[in-house]
Parts: sequence; C-alpha cells; structure tokens
Amino acid sequence: MKLAGSSLTHSCHVCAFFHTQEERYQVLMPFIKEGFENGDRAFHIVNASQHAEHLNRLQQEGIDTATAQANGQLEIQHWQETYIKDGRFDQYQMIETLKAAISPSNNPPGKISRNIAHMEWALEDVPGVHNIVEYEARLNQALPKQHDPVICTYDLSRFDASVVIDIMRTHPMVIIGGILQENPFYVPSEEMLREIEARKIT
Repeated sequence: MKLAGSSLTHSCHVCAFFHTQEERYQVLMPFIKEGFENGDRAFHIVNASQHAEHLNRLQQEGIDTATAQANGQLEIQHWQETYIKDGRFDQYQMIETLKAAISPSNNPPGKISRNIAHMEWALEDVPGVHNIVEYEARLNQALPKQHDPVICTYDLSRFDASVVIDIMRTHPMVIIGGILQENPFYVPSEEMLREIEARKIT
C-alpha cells in the first residue's frame, strides 16, 4: 500500500498538510486509485458543498463512482452529518461515529478501508470546534491498535500556525511537501491531553 511516496506497513493516523485543493488531490489520488484497483473500501468525509467536485475528481481518474457507491465500495459523508452534526462539534460523539464508520465489518472480505477526512470544518462558526486538537489526541487512544489508515487533511492556507503545530503534534505520521514520514514532533496522547488540560487552567 503506497501513500505519498512511502509504503504503509502498519496502522497509521496521518495529518496531511496542503496549500491548495489541487495539491491535496495530486498527492492523495494515487492512494485512492490504488484502493479501488485493489477492491478496498473508500470512506471520505467532505463538506457538503464540495461533494460534486469530489465525485468529479474521482471520475476524472477513471473511477466509476456510481457503481462504487451502489455496491458500497465508496461512501462519502458530509461534515454536516458527522463532525458538525446538529450544528456543533462533539468530540466524543464524533469519535464513536468514526469508529463505527471505519469498522472492519464494513469492508469487503479480506480488504481494508482507506479513510480520508477534509478537516476545514474546524473553521466553521459553530460550538465545539476549538476542541479539534483534543479530539485528534483522543482519537489516537480510541482507535484500535491495528486499524486501517485514517488521513486527516488540512489546508495550510486557512489554519493558524499555532493550530497547525498542535495538530502536527497529535499525529504519529505526517505528510508535508507531498511526502509521508514518521512525525518527529508527535506527542503521545496522554501527555498531549495533560498539556491541553493545563492550558485550560492557566
């Protein structure tokens, strides 16, 4: 399994940083296409307003999205029914939602799920979005020891540098400049959560 120039040989929770939509699709599309060719499941979370564009991007690569959606190989959900359901972000509810969505029981026999989420929902003006860093840290604890790839994509042109740094620290692996690598800045979840709690007090 290839992702951003590297082979994936183990479970991974990746933060992928991009400057443009074009760069996002350019880097991730080979990973997505490989999954369809292998018969893997594709689970993507995007903004509802970007649904049509997302489908179009897949179709441009020769992916039969209608058939893939009909047979369950492709599932696209929206921020509005996942991350910011009911107009707010509940990190605990979202962790349970994601765990259910990426459960191996949803995959074709012998196949994996390739999971990608566009994370700009955290820029929406709704309650709870400030908990995104805490959510990412807790997700590391909640995911099974062996799990299919979970890739959280972030638009660097839209997030503050301080948030980007914290987001990076919550992911064991990172894509920067189109290259996947072990993240030297990763902080174990327990330590990161203690730091977040300390910030709330000061």
